[in-house]
Amino acid sequence: MESEVKPSKVVDARNTFCPGPLMELIKAYKAAKTDDIISLYSTDSGTKRDAPAWIKKSGNELVGVYDREGYFEIVMKKTK
Repeated sequence: MESEVKPSKVVDARNTFCPGPLMELIKAYKAAKTDDIISLYSTDSGTKRDAPAWIKKSGNELVGVYDREGYFEIVMKKTK
């Protein structure tokens, strides 16, 4: 069983389309402190690919990508 990480911030971008969810994640990232956990909820399938790519490119930590009932959850840890 996977261990659940409690996010510091949840960004609910369900029912928005690219680039909306990624822009919301970046906005939350800019407001977050180092070591904060940010969880992004999205129904846009492109987010499942785009958000992890941005997280890695930005030098932060991808905690996980999860398929939830009817949406995706992308979890990151701000390291910079």
